[in-house]
Amino acid sequence: MLLNPTIFWLLAGAILCFLELLVPTAFVEFMMGLSAFIVAGVSLLIPSISVQVALWMIFSVASILGFRRLLPNHTVATIADAQEAETLTEILPGQPGRVIYEGNSWRAKCDDESSTIAANEKVIVVRREGNTLFVLPENLLNSSVYLPNQSQLK
Repeated sequence: MLLNPTIFWLLAGAILCFLELLVPTAFVEFMMGLSAFIVAGVSLLIPSISVQVALWMIFSVASILGFRRLLPNHTVATIADAQEAETLTEILPGQPGRVIYEGNSWRAKCDDESSTIAANEKVIVVRREGNTLFVLPENLLNSSVYLPNQSQLK
């Protein structure tokens, strides 16, 4: 028994839209499902299966490309390597403090667990974990104390 093309496109649309709920694909399956619903309506006017498939592909690609522009860009803000900041509070070993970075106050910890950083000191941001910046004092980076000697490298 052959399915009526309209019923086929309605089923295909429903299945694709339902699959988007199970496997999020950034609206790709959802747009293909909506395109299948549109082709179901067109199939009442145009009986040719090859034309219906071509229209479905055209509608799917056009809707995916068109609606992708409307979706928010989900890029993660990253911290550039070795950016300068200034401490607002003293940062004790293993304890958090506050730094001013790019005009905002951030929670910060010293990346060197044995160092204390005084308030109002220039620091270098070395990484970020969540809302916490890990910093090193500028003078520690410029001194040979922090650099490993040859015996530590072997």
